[in-house]
Amino acid sequence: MPSRPARPASAVRTAAVAALLLAAAIACDGGQEGRTASVAPQNPAWDRIGTLSLNSTQGPRACTASVVQSPRRNLLVTAAHCVENRRIGRPDGLVFTPGYRNGSAPYGSWPVQRITVDPRWSSGADPEYDVAFVTVGTVGGRQVEDAVGGNPLGSGQGFGLAVSVTGYPNEREEPITCSGLTASQSPTQERFDCGGYTDGTSGSPWLTTNGRVIGVIGGYQEGGDAPGTSYSITFDERVAELYREAVA
Repeated sequence: MPSRPARPASAVRTAAVAALLLAAAIACDGGQEGRTASVAPQNPAWDRIGTLSLNSTQGPRACTASVVQSPRRNLLVTAAHCVENRRIGRPDGLVFTPGYRNGSAPYGSWPVQRITVDPRWSSGADPEYDVAFVTVGTVGGRQVEDAVGGNPLGSGQGFGLAVSVTGYPNEREEPITCSGLTASQSPTQERFDCGGYTDGTSGSPWLTTNGRVIGVIGGYQEGGDAPGTSYSITFDERVAELYREAVA
């Protein structure tokens, strides 16, 4: 299962929680240089982020994904290389476990039903389109957004934004998080500098202080091949159009 290459319920409440968490993390981290992600404290805002694994919560892990707001309340965002590649296609039996910690699945595991990627990713693994929207089924008659809430999608936000990046390294049983500023890698790719984002963290959402998802680890180098630098495609009209297709 491809993942990142190995490396050394209201919108107001959502934004307030995200801003508080990000401010605290930045205060703890201090400057931008030499930062390393730490364990994410338990908090409802981070329960919208979870693992993508095969067949069950305890199955082989693929990547990280997170819940985004959608009309049917059943949508995730992650990296395209997490859910489709030209070698094995799309894996069967993926499940999403939000809020996973230490073997516990407090909200259950949600079966993946549909994957939406850009045709340019499917045909050529173009890193400019390394993002995917994933539709999940119900658990106990509930949609995933009803269980944990969702973050609004943000596009056209530009560079130099304060974000927190939270995800699940395969070797850990708790999510890690780090906060800092985005920077331009190219006009259509952005970067985030902080250590600790190894296998399993592809798809980790980049959340702004107002709780919007403006990126996911992926894109250039499938998310990065240096110990302390992660990448994402810029969330612009490419991503907005893909979202519209996913919710149609």
